[in-house]
Amino acid sequence: MRRVDHLEQMIPYMFAHGCARAWLTLLFADPAVAPLSPFDPHVPFDYSFALAGIGIALAARRVAPLQESRWAKPFALTLCIVASVCMLAASRSLELAAPLALAGAVAGGAGFLLIVLLNAEALVPLSLMRILLYQAASMLVAVPLTYLCQGLGQPQLALALFALPAIAVPCVSFAYRTTPEAERPRSTWPRFTFPWKPILLFALYSFAYGLREQQLLSVDGAGMHSSLSTAIVSGSLVAAFLLARRLPLSALYRSPVLLMVCGFLLVPMEGLVGRAASGYLISMGYTLMGLLLGLLLYDLAKRMGIAIVVLMGAEKMTYLFVVWGGDCASLLATSPLPTQTQDVALMAAAVMLVLAGTLILLSEKDLASRWGIRLIETDDLSEEGRRVELVAARCDEIARQCRLSPREDEILRLLAQGTSNQTIERELFIANGTLKAHIQHIYAKIGVHSRKELLALFEDAGALEASSDEKRSGAKIGERAQDV
Repeated sequence: MRRVDHLEQMIPYMFAHGCARAWLTLLFADPAVAPLSPFDPHVPFDYSFALAGIGIALAARRVAPLQESRWAKPFALTLCIVASVCMLAASRSLELAAPLALAGAVAGGAGFLLIVLLNAEALVPLSLMRILLYQAASMLVAVPLTYLCQGLGQPQLALALFALPAIAVPCVSFAYRTTPEAERPRSTWPRFTFPWKPILLFALYSFAYGLREQQLLSVDGAGMHSSLSTAIVSGSLVAAFLLARRLPLSALYRSPVLLMVCGFLLVPMEGLVGRAASGYLISMGYTLMGLLLGLLLYDLAKRMGIAIVVLMGAEKMTYLFVVWGGDCASLLATSPLPTQTQDVALMAAAVMLVLAGTLILLSEKDLASRWGIRLIETDDLSEEGRRVELVAARCDEIARQCRLSPREDEILRLLAQGTSNQTIERELFIANGTLKAHIQHIYAKIGVHSRKELLALFEDAGALEASSDEKRSGAKIGERAQDV
């Protein structure tokens, strides 16, 4: 039952990202409103999405955290509404279809990017276990929302295209406000080595996916946006969290390469095996890799104090590789080579890219020390997440009982995580003498005399939780005995 504690807290997270994904699918990925423009609006949408992410990552010192700024949430909603208006108008006006579709795609990409980054800032205070669960659950919610809206009539569908972002933005704002103030992202800028190799891995996966994107879109239920294959991946993760004894990340990180390679190996045999098998495996592998890369970036942001918009914004450039992969596949299709030969060439290129990218991530020893890739070897993410949540709950209790100041509360949480003094100084922009003074005040208020005694207050968090579980279990047994 500990696995399902406080699951009601994920409802705003589910609808924040879920409604935004459904809106994206209905308007651009699998448009229910087809514009009369001569080009595919999804391409300029992807460019706008990626370039806006890079721009915010570069300007993060001025704009982060986005949740604390007055303009981000209204601007995100406005851009999404403008995109809905333009795309609906482009589906009815032949003369103005091209400029309207272009304007709608640019506004939609930037608006969706802002919602994604706002959602990331709301998620980053949570444990990694909750982040993975909430992300998977939001993707799962997006699938029935999309299918429900696709069955609506034109007036109801138009209303849904305005309602979905209008629901997503308040939900992401509410989710952020429910997190403790001491745990919210701060405007900290420690020195760090940018994790370009994990992002390069996802770029190679994106390029491989782009090589087959047009064929995947022709398969009913395949695709990376709110499709049946997405529901399979996200539903499997939610089920594993609730039912499995352990949730080993080491096994999860090996799954995408297996799914992608198997999917591409089936490409030349589509006539025998069926196009659906190849499409589903490729799409599922790509979706799972995106979730796991996001989890890695959240871990880096939490441990190193990096603004999450820097990592997430820069990671969005990988979506350009999907577009470029599709362009390469289109160029190959115009060649005089037979179709079977083209399929074999695409398969070989994609498999080599996926395998090479995986070797880049897993082969170097310095990845663990520089970027925290040791997260991959986590044997049980659910147990690790539970421990982190217990430590956070203990910090809340100590801060409340001992009346710690907001700054002392921040330092206590960092000390409880085992953060060194030098790292705390960089994160909070305070001098060594100031930090030592705060630590002495914390010791005096709590009644300890050293960091070892302080950490001892958190080492028994799991034991106390187990003890309380036993007491609750004993109480229930006693109640049943009295009933008998």
